[in-house]
Amino acid sequence: MKSKKRKKYGVDFLLMFIAVVAGFALNNWTENRRDGNAESKIMAEIYNGLKKDIDDIRINKAGHMGGMKACDFWRDLVEGRDVKLDSISQHYFDLTRDYISIQNVSGYETLKSRGLELVDNDSLRAAIISIYEYDYSTLRKLEEEYNEMQFQRNYFKEINSYLAPSFMFDEKGHIVNIDLPLNLSESDRKIMLTYLWKIQVNRNVMLGFYSDIEDKVNDVLKKIEKEQY
Repeated sequence: MKSKKRKKYGVDFLLMFIAVVAGFALNNWTENRRDGNAESKIMAEIYNGLKKDIDDIRINKAGHMGGMKACDFWRDLVEGRDVKLDSISQHYFDLTRDYISIQNVSGYETLKSRGLELVDNDSLRAAIISIYEYDYSTLRKLEEEYNEMQFQRNYFKEINSYLAPSFMFDEKGHIVNIDLPLNLSESDRKIMLTYLWKIQVNRNVMLGFYSDIEDKVNDVLKKIEKEQY
C-alpha cells in the first residue's frame, strides 16, 4: 500500500514539475516572441528614419557643393576672369548659405526606452549607437553651432558690402547682372579671396563628414535588411 502511495505521489510530483517547467517555457516563449515583435517594429522605424536621413544628407551635400561652385564663380569674377553671368543670383544665394541637419531619431529613442540589448546583433547594435550618439550629434554641432561653419553670420555682411554696389536689378528688384570690373581696392580684393578660400575649405570638410556618415548609414541599412526585420 505504501509503495502505491509513493508511486502516486511520485507521479503527482512529476506532473507538477512538468507543469511548472512548461509554464516557465511558455512564459519565456511568449516574452521572446513579444521582444522579437517589438524589435522588428522598432527596427522598421529606425530603417525608415535612416532612409529619410539619407535624403536629407544628400540634399545638404548638394547644397555644400553648390556653395563650393559659388566660391569658384566669385573667385573668377574677382580675379577678372570670364564667367557666365546668367546664374549670378544663384551663386550669390549659394555662397554663404547655411544648412541644418534634420535627423529622424524617434525609432532610436524608442529602442533606448525599451533597452538597447533588444537588438541581438552586436555589430548592428554598435553601429546604430555610433550613428545616433556620435555621428549625428557631431554633424548637428558642426552645421548649427560650430562658429567656423556659420557662413551667413561670419561672411555675408562684408561680402555683400563688396558686391551689392555693383549689382544690377530688374523692375521687381531681382539681381540680373553685375557691373564689371568690380570696384575693389587691392586690400578688399585679397580679403574677398581669403573669405572665398576659407568658405570653400570648410565646405569641403563638411562634404567629407557627410560622405562618411552616408556610408555608415547605408551600412546599417544593409545590416537591417540582412537581418530581415
